[in-house]
Amino acid sequence: MDEQFRVVDVSKFKVPKIPWRTAAAGIAALFVLVGLLGAVYQIEPEEVGVVLRFGKYVRTTEPGLHFKIPFAEDMLRVPVQRQLKQEFGFRTTDAGVRTEYADRDGQLGEESVMLTGDLNVAVVEWIVQYRVSDPYEYLFRVRGLEGTFRAMTEAVMRETVGDRTVTEVVTVGRQEIESAVEARLQEMTNQYQMGITIDQVVLQDVNPPDPVKPSWDEVSQAQQQRDQLINVALAEYNAVIPRARGEAEQTILQAEGYALDRVNRAQGEAARFAAVETAYRQSPNITRQRLYLETMQRILPQVGRKVFVAEGATGVLPLLSLDGGARAATSALTGAQAAGGGQ
Repeated sequence: MDEQFRVVDVSKFKVPKIPWRTAAAGIAALFVLVGLLGAVYQIEPEEVGVVLRFGKYVRTTEPGLHFKIPFAEDMLRVPVQRQLKQEFGFRTTDAGVRTEYADRDGQLGEESVMLTGDLNVAVVEWIVQYRVSDPYEYLFRVRGLEGTFRAMTEAVMRETVGDRTVTEVVTVGRQEIESAVEARLQEMTNQYQMGITIDQVVLQDVNPPDPVKPSWDEVSQAQQQRDQLINVALAEYNAVIPRARGEAEQTILQAEGYALDRVNRAQGEAARFAAVETAYRQSPNITRQRLYLETMQRILPQVGRKVFVAEGATGVLPLLSLDGGARAATSALTGAQAAGGGQ
């Protein structure tokens, strides 16, 4: 035992004494160093600094290097350029290429279940994206701003969904709901002076509750089939009815054109008859002969083979037609004119 343990006399060691001036200078230097470190701060580009002096708001500093009074002023950072968001009905645990979400149970399940206007239930999940527009109002106007804003958003969404049917909520009314919630939420944040600007409200997922999903899917399929049949019927209607209307309008226009043509022709023939009558009264013989010749010129080419017998002739004079009906018609017309002259 005596060989393992040896008693040392501590009184032989002397602690060096530090002069009080040196100690005071060291403490003063430490305080100066701490003060300098606390007086300089850096504001990042996406944020601003709110400076408080003994707990009272003094100023707001922009991005860059700034100074403050050590031990008297504090600085709070507010991200004014960053887009903030709150999730309702679900929580993102790991955002990345493959996003992971928290289990939907307890409070998450309760905040997503809503009653629609037709007394049905819908499961609504949504996101609110916003920015800080006024750092002072964001920090000091409302106590517990994040919780208040969350409760306000949920109340507005439940009110908006409660004014619509479950079909509108799940299918065609989603964009209208997003716009209505965004406008109402911005109005309320301005009223409460929260210093927040709402960027977007997005309905992430809207579904009927799990127990009624099969029935809902059947109803949706039936509605899709109904819409498809309606579209097919409308397509056939658009293919047949316009064509029938076009044909009807074409027939009417043809009838109107035919009637106009007949009227114009009748008026022209009446005017011609009146002109002929006037000419006949002035020169009866000449007009009679001209009418006769014009009539024969119009009739004889349609008769075909003809034989002309002169007045007082005792025999028939044969007419040889060498070039067919044209020359025969010309010869017959010449003989008719001669016979007319003889009369």
